[in-house]
Amino acid sequence: MAIMTALWVVLPILAFAGAGTLVRLLRGPSVPDRVIALDLLATICLAVVAVYGAVTAQPAFLDVALVIALLSFLGTAAFARYVERSR
Repeated sequence: MAIMTALWVVLPILAFAGAGTLVRLLRGPSVPDRVIALDLLATICLAVVAVYGAVTAQPAFLDVALVIALLSFLGTAAFARYVERSR
């Protein structure tokens, strides 16, 4: 019962965070702001998948969360390298 209560509390908070991040992604004044917002959106997506995997007790969702985290990190590292070389 406590797990379902946590699910009803955590998922709306993550939804509001995702909505705010989506606004920054669309209205970001510069490209680095948008990339950071995209990285944060991937992190929020990772949190949603991890919470769902923990609630349903299916470890496959935790593997999906790990893949999302690795892809997000690689994308951010690639953008940082691009910005470093463009200077």
